[in-house]
Amino acid sequence: MSSDKTVYLPADRLGALRLWMVDQKVDAYLVTSADAHQSEDCPEHDRCLFWLSGFSGSLGRALVLQQEAVLFVDGRYQVQASKQIDPALWHIAHLHQTPPEKWIATQGEHSALRIGYDPMLWSVDQADALRASLKTCGPELIPLDDPFSAIWVDRPASPVGKVRAMPERLSGLSFGEKLAQIREELHADQIELWVESRPDEIAWLLNRRGSDVPMHPVPLSFAIIPSKGAVSWFIEPQKIAGDGMEGLDVKPFAPAEFLSRLSKEAEGKRVGFDPMFAPDAVKASAESAGATLVPRSNPIMIRKARKTEAELKGYRDAHHADGIAWVEYCHWLSVEVPKRAAAGNPVTECEAGDKINQFRQAVSGYLEPSFKPISAVGPNAAMCHYNPTPGRDAPLLPGSLYLLDCGGQYESGTTDATRTFAFGGCPEALKPAATAVLRGFLSLSMATFPEGTFPHQLDALARMHLWQLGLDYDHGTGHGVGHNLLVHEYPHRLGKLPNCFGLEPGNIMTIEPGYYLEDGFGLRVENQVEVIAEESGFCSFRPLTLVPIDLALFSLDRLTQEEVIWLDAYHVRVREALMDGLSPQCRRWLDHATKAIAARGRE
Repeated sequence: MSSDKTVYLPADRLGALRLWMVDQKVDAYLVTSADAHQSEDCPEHDRCLFWLSGFSGSLGRALVLQQEAVLFVDGRYQVQASKQIDPALWHIAHLHQTPPEKWIATQGEHSALRIGYDPMLWSVDQADALRASLKTCGPELIPLDDPFSAIWVDRPASPVGKVRAMPERLSGLSFGEKLAQIREELHADQIELWVESRPDEIAWLLNRRGSDVPMHPVPLSFAIIPSKGAVSWFIEPQKIAGDGMEGLDVKPFAPAEFLSRLSKEAEGKRVGFDPMFAPDAVKASAESAGATLVPRSNPIMIRKARKTEAELKGYRDAHHADGIAWVEYCHWLSVEVPKRAAAGNPVTECEAGDKINQFRQAVSGYLEPSFKPISAVGPNAAMCHYNPTPGRDAPLLPGSLYLLDCGGQYESGTTDATRTFAFGGCPEALKPAATAVLRGFLSLSMATFPEGTFPHQLDALARMHLWQLGLDYDHGTGHGVGHNLLVHEYPHRLGKLPNCFGLEPGNIMTIEPGYYLEDGFGLRVENQVEVIAEESGFCSFRPLTLVPIDLALFSLDRLTQEEVIWLDAYHVRVREALMDGLSPQCRRWLDHATKAIAARGRE
């Protein structure tokens, strides 16, 4: 059963946008799920695509014309989108296979369109790609101000969450040390002014954390970093009142001054920006000021991905605490699921998703979840980013598969892990796919590779066993994780798409292959890992996650000796790391859950 709530929003929202389009003399308008910072999860104020369409996923785009509207989502969200939009108002297309510009090119009657967009919400790369594609088929891209400020009459206010300091004992470097590193790199490209639009880069640089968006501890802001002098920080003044920033070479300004200030400071200078994330409006403002544009990869982002020793210790501490919470939770599941099902009062997806965070609240350093738990039973788990709805969520019953993908924000780091549970064993028909997922997880976890290897070069290791069965999954295999920052951190993305940021010691990644059968089940195994240097000069992954893997899902006789050795060693490490911090009943559960594979065969 699906528990996703169908949301049919009033057609007059599309009608209001179409009237605005007529007033602006454009034939179509492009809407994106992103905000001005290209955030995956935006504050309610910036969830314009959700307000317009009803689609609640973290990534999507829409093209609205006078007679039709198309929603573009990737493979993670095809099922979810079909359940959330009104099919009488919207069509669905695949974001990567048929992006908006490709869809437009296939529609011959649209060759003379004037297409509006908000240049603050589309990155330079996105807008340039749109312009280049549309140039070949005729339509013109028109920059416009935000239409939703006019048509969304009950739009929530922009958030003004308080900013807090990140202690240097946890960050490992002061603001001054970080700024010197960044300026040294900018100097190599003769960049006189760097424009930063990513809140997590600014938070890392300034050793600050925020509370504008739940589970994303960054203050929404912009910054201009000159080669000399004070950093200009564009942030609502309420956020930093009483922050104690005295002594920092930082001048705060209101966000509304960002583009005008940029035009003034950029005049005649070499201005650097990351075209992957910087708003298209940044490029336009710098160009209008006569600046020399220097698009390049983000030096702050790359430095941030090289975790300091203090940060790495923090991750390990956070994962130790998280592991304690996970084991307490797994023991709770093992007791409550069969007991409550037999009593006719089964545990539900919402209850199970909330329970893991209750256990986290009891461990040291926990602040909040790092994202909303994906708590999914059976067919619901086939939706990769499914979120249950209270009152409509499915029960956890013996014989069902249950997937939990969740994480925590700790003072010392951020966690993200996924486990799939088989209550009463896994049906034999599912075991080939499940075992292929596990073997892909193990192949990548055991990989050794040269420093500088691009993440996408490793992706096939996680998929090859599924490919042998003619199966695959339509999401990435891994991502970077921030240090009490964003759970999805750039620049590293491990997947099929090229990612040309080489891996090096100190990087933090996830490994998370899966398999999903629509209306059937979903299965994923995810660990967070640290890239470490080997004596050979090569690199490998060392697990940070300390959570047992439910081996009842898999055909263990299909594993190689090397895979068995790795799994047994991982479970020994989990047991030794966590045992002393557990209650007696959880110790017994953990001892059984981490038993060697050979010993399981003798039971």
